[in-house]
Amino acid sequence: RGLSQSVRRRPEERSGDWEPGPMSKLTHRARRAEAARGSERPEVGEADGPLEEEEAEAKELRLTLMEEVLLLGIKDREGYTSFWNDCISAGLRGCILVELALRGRIHLEPATLRRKSLLNRKVLFKSDSPTGDVLLDEALKHIKGTEPTETVQSWIELLTGETWNPLKLNYQIRNVRERLAKSLVEKGVLTTEKQNFLLFDMTTHPVTNDTLKQRLIKKLQDAFLDKWVKDAQRMDHRLLALVLLAHSSDVLENAFVPLLDEQYELATGRSRELLELNPDVECGKANSATEMIWAVMAAFTK
Repeated sequence: RGLSQSVRRRPEERSGDWEPGPMSKLTHRARRAEAARGSERPEVGEADGPLEEEEAEAKELRLTLMEEVLLLGIKDREGYTSFWNDCISAGLRGCILVELALRGRIHLEPATLRRKSLLNRKVLFKSDSPTGDVLLDEALKHIKGTEPTETVQSWIELLTGETWNPLKLNYQIRNVRERLAKSLVEKGVLTTEKQNFLLFDMTTHPVTNDTLKQRLIKKLQDAFLDKWVKDAQRMDHRLLALVLLAHSSDVLENAFVPLLDEQYELATGRSRELLELNPDVECGKANSATEMIWAVMAAFTK
């Protein structure tokens, strides 16, 4: 059967110019063709390394800014954020706004003579296509249905629940840390445990994928050491957002703690240079893609 298929597929056979030879010649010819085709395929060992690296990078990119900030704040073994950190709640809401802007769902209104300051410019709805993330879609639904529009600072307060307007209490996104932790559990980054704290039991989420967290920490360290660019306009947008939001959530320091003394001083000094920049001035230099990043920073440093 294989021979008959081979005969039917060869054009020179149909033209009458081909004369079948001994079976051994056909066999050797088929084997040589198969060997030639096989030599074109990459060796398994050669492809494994790059593929593994690409898969690791893809997994890292699947983390949202909210998840990255929470991961930086969670204690590896204990599985919870510091009880003394009262900034991370609002910081995570800022992450939601920046993530929506980076995904093209919202943007700031254009600057005008009356509204040049980032703190005065309103957040405008751009697209309601689903993001695939429950927290982002919930916030996007609120922004889309709100008239009149609100500023970045107002949205952070509304999403956090820190508002005096009883008609807007339903804008609060509840249990953000717990929902983000469960998302990281589903992605294999954290695990779930129960811990007893004398008077009550608490669900904790210790780190189970230490490699991914160390990669995240290394990315932040490199941003101020080996890959320091000095000019904020040249930084990757997501990296710039991560640095500013991690600082606003009071977890940026966690990335610098493992460094040696000299590296620590260098990294913290350079981070201060970045964090002391004027958001309105930097926004004027940048394109619209980073406006929301600087606007959230302005809201936290006002």
